[in-house]
Amino acid sequence: MSNINGVKVISLKKIPDERGTVYHMLRSSDPHFTKFGETYFSKIYKGAIKGWHIHKIITLNYCVVQGMVKIVLYDARDNSSTKGNIMELFIGDDNYVLVVIPYGVANGHKGITETSLLANVPDVPHDKLDADEMIRIDPYDNDIPYNWDRIDN
Repeated sequence: MSNINGVKVISLKKIPDERGTVYHMLRSSDPHFTKFGETYFSKIYKGAIKGWHIHKIITLNYCVVQGMVKIVLYDARDNSSTKGNIMELFIGDDNYVLVVIPYGVANGHKGITETSLLANVPDVPHDKLDADEMIRIDPYDNDIPYNWDRIDN
């Protein structure tokens, strides 16, 4: 799949010892950190699709701390050099990364394992915004050239 201008995929550290594991996600000293808005977690069941949605002013910072999730991004920005590009990422237990999604990029995700836990640290709290800040798009009935079905070749 193609790259999308402004999207960053950053490898993260897991630090295991005999007591358990520390999962790093985002630090204020990271070069990709903008500002803190809030932290929340989203539980995703296998096969469930959450999306599409486009934020008008929020930058998202996604990380899957349990399970596996397919994240799909579509560059819907008129002024972007990568307009129309799609990125498909599989993140979580097998690929522990942070995905930074700039505003204006359509995003959705689908649960791959029985349950997954996605953490998000957006740079603006959702409750401080009006209802028009986020555009919701039906995952199947839209103009985005993406099929959510699993492909077995």
